[in-house]
Amino acid sequence: MPLRDKSRGLQWICPIILSVALLQNAALAQPRGRQFGGRRADFSQIDRSQFPMWSTDEGFADDVFTFVRIKTAPRWNQSSNRDWTADYPDADFYFSWRLHQLTSIQVNPNPITLELTDPKLVDYPFVFLAAPQSVDWTPEEVVALRRYLLNGGFMMCDEFFGSIQWNLFHEQLKRLFPEFEPVELSLSHEIFHTVYDFDFVPQVTAIHFWQRYGVTYHPVAGTEYDHAPHFFGLHDAHGRMMMLICHNNDLQDGWEREGEDKEFFERFSVKQSYPMGINIVTYALSH
Repeated sequence: MPLRDKSRGLQWICPIILSVALLQNAALAQPRGRQFGGRRADFSQIDRSQFPMWSTDEGFADDVFTFVRIKTAPRWNQSSNRDWTADYPDADFYFSWRLHQLTSIQVNPNPITLELTDPKLVDYPFVFLAAPQSVDWTPEEVVALRRYLLNGGFMMCDEFFGSIQWNLFHEQLKRLFPEFEPVELSLSHEIFHTVYDFDFVPQVTAIHFWQRYGVTYHPVAGTEYDHAPHFFGLHDAHGRMMMLICHNNDLQDGWEREGEDKEFFERFSVKQSYPMGINIVTYALSH
């Protein structure tokens, strides 16, 4: 749905609210017979057959939801650091699949990646940014993203932890919107209750940190001061949320890790990552 046509926005929300399956039911059973998840070094050679496939109704050809991941050059290139490719492409394919499976929204089975300066960006009301601490936007990217968000777009930022990584991203936010400051959302905020009703603030870690240390966060520098989950909204002058910042969280790891570990899947994917992801998309498309 192009951002240019704001009158069509409610077409997204009605099917979601009218028909949402329970995450605990058989529809979200772990896939059997093969291992999901894992890194791919060569993203130009993604094997689409490794992921679930479905078709969309022909009548909704122009109204499908497409998961869009933002590509941006990182401020560093060391292999130990995360960038826009974190948990890609598995998280994108599996979240799209579950959104299709658990709601009646028409979902594109083929998520895409875009640069902020791509003119097609305005065709998509929701975009996803991984590892926001790694970005160092060019002046052109700042202009493009600012225009996109002020014109009705929504960005979800996920997978960064601790005060050091927060400060790195906050520097970029002030370049983007010097006049606005992120505001922490309380558990009473609508986004925690849009479709799935949370009575706690969700927090998801990377599977290897949970398996190795039993922690629900990434134990990186800066988390010794605060590793509790925080969700911040960046709002425009009219109070509309343009960006959701998921700090001390790795929601997408719960999307990526389909079938790798039954306990991780049930504790994080089923109860937190997928429900919160559906809440966020629903909120974004209805506001």
